[in-house]
Amino acid sequence: MGTLKYAILGLLTRKSMTGYDMAKEFETTLFELWSAKHSQIYTELSSLTKSGLVDYKIEISGNVLEKKLYSITPAGNAEFKRWENTCFPKAYPSKDEFRLQLFFSDCVSPEHRLNLLKKQLKYYKKRLSHFQENLQKFNIIPPTDESEFSDYLVLLGAMMREEANCKWIETSIRLCEEKHPS
Repeated sequence: MGTLKYAILGLLTRKSMTGYDMAKEFETTLFELWSAKHSQIYTELSSLTKSGLVDYKIEISGNVLEKKLYSITPAGNAEFKRWENTCFPKAYPSKDEFRLQLFFSDCVSPEHRLNLLKKQLKYYKKRLSHFQENLQKFNIIPPTDESEFSDYLVLLGAMMREEANCKWIETSIRLCEEKHPS
């Protein structure tokens, strides 16, 4: 089992959830860190249940709709804590299509390279704005013993990364314009 296992166990350390609730967390809170499709989540939940790391109870919603409410077991909690206490030095994704395109941008016209950079700057600025808006939900920095503090740290890191990306692209655009004026 891969890292998705630990993302699910981490969510369940905070509270019991349905698979649907977890999918929503991956689309909102965790989208910056880890992505997972509904089918992947449910497959992993089945595997975690068979392994005894997760358990569930059936709840009735409305008149007939059954849903599974998943909880972490003591074995799942121990496995999650083991993983959480392991250091992983990998900090960056190994695949970045934009950077690959930029690396080979000497093969296209200077105008195309500049257009590529400007489109990417727009993308980074949109992400930065999104992170800045999300950071507004924190009136103060949360206490370090609350789960919101971890959320705050990750969001702050994402915002600072996008600020750096914007600065890098703006500098790259300036260099392109200086070296090859239109």
